[in-house]
Amino acid sequence: MTRAFVFPGQGSQAVGMGQELAQSHAVAREVFQEVDEALSQNLSKLMFEGPIEELTLTENAQPALMAVSMAVVRVLEKDGNMDLAKVAKYVAGHSLGEYSALTAAGALELADAARLLKARGQAMQAAVPVGVGAMAALLGLDIGPVEEVVAEAKEKSTNDEIVVAANDNADGQVVLSGHKGAVEAAIEIATAKGAKKAMLLPVSAPFHCPLMQPAADAMAERLAEVVIAPPRVPLIANVTAGEVSDPDTIRKLLVEQVTGRVRWRESVLYMGEQGVEELVEMGSGKVLSTMVRRINRAMSGSAVGTPADIDAFLAKL
Repeated sequence: MTRAFVFPGQGSQAVGMGQELAQSHAVAREVFQEVDEALSQNLSKLMFEGPIEELTLTENAQPALMAVSMAVVRVLEKDGNMDLAKVAKYVAGHSLGEYSALTAAGALELADAARLLKARGQAMQAAVPVGVGAMAALLGLDIGPVEEVVAEAKEKSTNDEIVVAANDNADGQVVLSGHKGAVEAAIEIATAKGAKKAMLLPVSAPFHCPLMQPAADAMAERLAEVVIAPPRVPLIANVTAGEVSDPDTIRKLLVEQVTGRVRWRESVLYMGEQGVEELVEMGSGKVLSTMVRRINRAMSGSAVGTPADIDAFLAKL
């Protein structure tokens, strides 16, 4: 079985995330402690106990999701004697999950990843005043028709407002991002074009669009200060949907990722073309693993996030 390890993005956070792992595995507790120390914050307590409103804040959700993903990977490696490079052909992550993927593959140190994601969350939140931007999910339209929707919405905009396809997640599942007025106009156009559902998302900022340029600039500065090593297996990058192992290219793509499209559908298709048969989602939730078959029916998906999941996965190896 040829596998890729994939790592979830924002939206997969939940109160209690990682708690069962911490109770059953010392190595998971060590991961959470290291992240807490790197951030000078009791993030693990927030993860275990909530409140959800505080956990969902971008600056908390991003390092928290990475921490749970890394706790799973470390338990597999240290307690399960798994060699990631022998089990996974690629790593990939959805948006912030790209940092989790790089950490799992040894390109980033855990503490550096935690600090980068904290900074990334703060910078993304600060880039656009609340209420100026918005994101919307379009269900039932593929990326081609969505590009037509975006073009029409831009034409109707009176103030050169921005709207782009920010996440190409799967066939019939695309997310828009940009100025609130332009996104709302796009929702109306998409509905008229036959979208099954077109709705604003409860997010705090318009991610993965040009409005995030101040955050991209901030991340360029932060990433320049961090050592990035060649990953033990190639990364499938969000903005190119192709593989990358060169540290300088990885650094550049992480900056571009802040304003660029998450090309997840294309990334999964590429991995399938390279012989990957199963995507294994490491961490909180099952968003990516349940989406797999909508993109490539020949590929399977599984999620590893609890001690029981870890035991079941190790038994398959």
